[in-house]
Parts: sequence; C-alpha cells; structure tokens
Amino acid sequence: MKKKVLITGASGFVGYHLITEALAAGLEVYAALRPSSNVKHLEGLPIQYVNLDFSSVDALKQEIEEKKYPYIIHAAGITKAKTTDIYNKVNAEYSRNLAQAAMSLGDGLEKFVFVSSLAAMGPLKDLSGEIEELSSARPVTSYGKSKLLAEQFLKEIPGLPLVVIRPTAVYGPREKDIFILFKSISRGLEPYIGSFPQQLSFVYVKDLAGLIVKALGSGVINKSYNVSDGEVYGRYALGDLTKNLLHKKTFKFHLPVGAVDALASLMEMMYRGSKDTPALNKEKMAELTAVNWACSIKNVKNDLGYVPRFNLERGLTETLKWYKTNHWL
Repeated sequence: MKKKVLITGASGFVGYHLITEALAAGLEVYAALRPSSNVKHLEGLPIQYVNLDFSSVDALKQEIEEKKYPYIIHAAGITKAKTTDIYNKVNAEYSRNLAQAAMSLGDGLEKFVFVSSLAAMGPLKDLSGEIEELSSARPVTSYGKSKLLAEQFLKEIPGLPLVVIRPTAVYGPREKDIFILFKSISRGLEPYIGSFPQQLSFVYVKDLAGLIVKALGSGVINKSYNVSDGEVYGRYALGDLTKNLLHKKTFKFHLPVGAVDALASLMEMMYRGSKDTPALNKEKMAELTAVNWACSIKNVKNDLGYVPRFNLERGLTETLKWYKTNHWL
C-alpha cells in the first residue's frame, strides 16, 4: 500500500519537482493548492488536490485526521510581501498551525519536512568560511527572519518529527527570479550591482527535491540542514556559464550600489498602492549585495547520504534547454 504525502505549495516552482520526485518514489501524492492556483502544468499527473485553510488549526486538523498523512512536506510560503507582519503570518504562523494540526495524528505522523531557506541563516560578512548549521543566524531580510521564526516555532512543538531543509539559491526549469538574468544575457546585457567580490552557492531543483523526498523515509529527526550543490562560485560564474551555453556575447557592466538602492526605493514607492511587490526592492538588495552565501553541506551528506548530481554547469545546461524548448528564451 502506498504511503500518503501531503505537499504544500505544490503548484510552485519547487512544488512541481517535489510532486514528480514523490511520485517516482512510489508515494500517493496530495497536492495542497490555493483555489486560484494555476495547475495546468500538473494536468495528467496522478495526484489529488487539497485546499487548506492555514489560518485555522481546527480546519487543518480535520483535513489531516481524515486523510491520515504519515508524511508532510511544507513548501508553501511567500518570498515577496509588503510588510514584516505578512511575512511572519504566512511563513511562520501558518507553518506552526499546520504542524500543530499534524500532531493530532500522534505516532501516525512519521515525518514533517519544512522547506526553509539559507536566508534564515543569513550571509557571512566576509569571504572566509562557509555558513554552517550551527553558525549564528543573521538574516538580512524580513523573508529570512520569517523563515527563521518558523523554524523556531516548529522546534518548540513537542514530539514533532521535524527535519528542516535550508536550500540556497534554487534554480531549474520553471524558476522565475534567476531567469531574469538568463533573459537579460540572451538579449546581450549582463548587469551587476557593484564590483566587489562575492561567493555564491546554488542548488539545482531536482537535487533539492530528491533530497527532501529522501528525508521522509530517513531515521533523522530534529535536524536542520543547509543545502547547496557543494560548490562555491564567484559572482561571474552564473553569467559566464550562461553566456557559453547560449553562445552569446554580452555587454557586461557594473551599476553603482547607491544608484540601484535608490532605484529599489523608487520601485517600492511606485508599487505602494499595488498588491504586487516589485522584483527589485530593498529586501532583494540586501540579498544581492551580500558578500558570502557559501554554505557547508557536510552534515546533510553524512546524515542523509546527499550526493548532488548537478553542479552549476550541468544544471544550467538542462535548465536553459528547458527554457528554450518551452519558449521562455
């Protein structure tokens, strides 16, 4: 008999890949979606849809007790919001509500995997060292702070069979933020903010999804893991590889940090009356101008047998091919 897994945020970029990995692992997948979610890319997959009210522990408990999910992957959340309160409500409070409801299953709940972010730890201030799981958390954005708060909430729930996964910058087919750089390079432009050295890290979405699904059946509980492809890249690595793979020559230029910061402030003012958040904002600036996002994956390799299959070049080769095939580029 197949085991059930509830996957929240299932219609999103990472959610889609979690679904395909879970199906490949022989699990019965229940995809939690918003009523307004676009599910066209999920059509034809042997999954069942679920609508969850994350604001109500009682409503969540009713759903969970009815289906009796032994596995829950909580990947839902928001990366852009108008206020800190919204970040905290959706990313932290709703996560706690789901976990509290899941505890109604008692021993029937075998694993609760929370998809956090390396942003919860925050970057290092210089180029020495890598972000470790036991490093002091210094998130530089409200998003990162809300993910850290969610982790703290979840760790306070007695008996929760919790595993926290903190991916660094995730890329792959269907991703839309890093895609902005790919699109710019395809048009011959290669912009950078400032000219300072940086250390960056990336993880291909298939490696991340495979790790998360593998964690469900592991004996690991109450552990947190930083996740990347295990490599450390300079600030130009992504652009250089993309140019080579697209066979493009670009005009590379460096924008003054102050000018871009002012533009981010202007964009926030322009969007003040809108429900949307601009792609460039003060929050994003804090991440884009951070010096060191390198992280150690020693613990996740030792505990969960994580072996990344995709370095940046291999992952980009597959990603860019998908974007071109699907007419994104």
